[in-house]
Amino acid sequence: MEIAPLIVHRGGCHCGRVRFEVLAPARLEVAECNCSICTKAGFLHLIVPAERFTLIQGRETLQSYRFNTGRAEHLFCRICGVKSFYVPRSHPDGFSVNARCLDDATVESMNVTAIDGRHWERAFPAGRGEFD
Repeated sequence: MEIAPLIVHRGGCHCGRVRFEVLAPARLEVAECNCSICTKAGFLHLIVPAERFTLIQGRETLQSYRFNTGRAEHLFCRICGVKSFYVPRSHPDGFSVNARCLDDATVESMNVTAIDGRHWERAFPAGRGEFD
């Protein structure tokens, strides 16, 4: 299987105060989770290791939110309320970027796979999602 080359994607929140870069293929494999927070936010997960994510600006604008197990750190812009990335419990050594928050210029396509986050423990008994 041939591995797609990584390119720099840029993205951010709605008001533009939070900006980031992420290294990922031009054709993205993303996951749509049906858990309560992902459904309400319309989050499409692009999971990347920490070394492929760079926060360019807005650290001081980020607000943290934790719920349920408290392991995931949901980060959102406290000005516009958009969660463009966070540290998921499934990959605490990386980030889940909301593919919907990426700038259009570099994304060729997105293949979306549904995951059952509503029943997390049953769907992912090993604690890690199958969507990386």
